[in-house]
Amino acid sequence: MALGPLWLGLALWGALHIQAQDSTPNPIPAPPLHKVPLQPDFQNELFQGKWYILGVAGNEINEEKHSQLKMYTTTYELNEDNSYNVTFILPWKQRCDPWGTTFIPSFQPGLFTLGNIERYPGIQSYTARVVTTDYNEVATMFFTKVYNNQESFRITLYGETKELSPELKENFIGFAKSLGLTDEHIVFPVP
Repeated sequence: MALGPLWLGLALWGALHIQAQDSTPNPIPAPPLHKVPLQPDFQNELFQGKWYILGVAGNEINEEKHSQLKMYTTTYELNEDNSYNVTFILPWKQRCDPWGTTFIPSFQPGLFTLGNIERYPGIQSYTARVVTTDYNEVATMFFTKVYNNQESFRITLYGETKELSPELKENFIGFAKSLGLTDEHIVFPVP
């Protein structure tokens, strides 16, 4: 007699599980780091300064949801130990809020991990990688994060000014697509 409600409960749980799987698309997997370029001969002292975010792409970026993303800035300030204090100035509800963290240098120049990771509950790993930069006009960064056992990745296009040339835009789109992303995963913040 007691098995009837148990079987009904298990059947309902199975149906809900299948429905949940069908309603959430599988994210595009992060490419292995060895497939993502790293700026050769990265120069820490030349990279520091204020950068505008001109483009963002990633497996958690959704063009429809993020189409009105406002342009924000990231400032890299080099410390004596070659780590960076990284400050983001994000527009939020009619004001700009600063948020900061530290990037710790890794075994390769241009490759960083998140400092004080324990202060970010759920984040198991976080890597920042300088893909390319000319140090004074543009840079492309690649970020991977494992949060609650789910890996995500993001590519960010930095500019020293708010200007985004068509050539730079096309190069960014091409790079994002080379890592498996589609147009729906690429946005260009509104100045």
